[in-house]
Amino acid sequence: MRVINNKHLYQVTFMASVFPVNCYLVEETDGLTLIDAALGFCTKGIMKAAETIGKPITKIVLTHAHEDHVGALDSLKELLPEVPVYISQRDHRLMNGDRSLDSHEVQLPIKGGVPKKLKTSANILLKEGDVIGSLTAIETPGHTPGSMSFLDLRTKALIAGDAFQTRGGMAVAGDIVPWFPFPAFGTWSKETALTSARKLVGCQPELLAVGHGEMVLNPVNEMEKAIKNLERKIRVRS
Repeated sequence: MRVINNKHLYQVTFMASVFPVNCYLVEETDGLTLIDAALGFCTKGIMKAAETIGKPITKIVLTHAHEDHVGALDSLKELLPEVPVYISQRDHRLMNGDRSLDSHEVQLPIKGGVPKKLKTSANILLKEGDVIGSLTAIETPGHTPGSMSFLDLRTKALIAGDAFQTRGGMAVAGDIVPWFPFPAFGTWSKETALTSARKLVGCQPELLAVGHGEMVLNPVNEMEKAIKNLERKIRVRS
């Protein structure tokens, strides 16, 4: 496990040199908001990181419902039974194993590892603009239909789940990076992801924090290049 701190944000990384899986602790006055729950074996590491910071975890917020983002959720809830769990209204269905699509959504199969035996259910279902402590929720579908990102209003740090990746180079969800193609393999609709990526650039973040890869300071130019790269690939294929 590795922990990197930038102001109020702590990136907690497991398997950093092989298959990096990140979750985040956001420091608030009264405690810590955990964003994503990594993999099943990560519970002790997450709790140790919180203990080192010296504040309790008071909220668990999920960017989306893939297994590498909810893996430790059940075991964390056993340790933290009173801590509420937040997820988008849309991905709450996926969290419960429902891969069905709505009529207005792109009719492509939902990809990636969806939990089959998750016991924990969310307490609070999020929508665009909801506020969780210092974080504002942003609907960013594409990787999954209900993916969300979170902007820290104090620092303009953007925690974007798998809407982007930085492992192997900056890329929008759905754009295959040869050195680390796995987020792309798990993306439901790259066209929808592209729309969400443009939306996130509009937030003008000063720090980008993603599910797989390093945090990036002043990321807007790199994000714009990644968007143009995927736009070009889509044009060629069409």
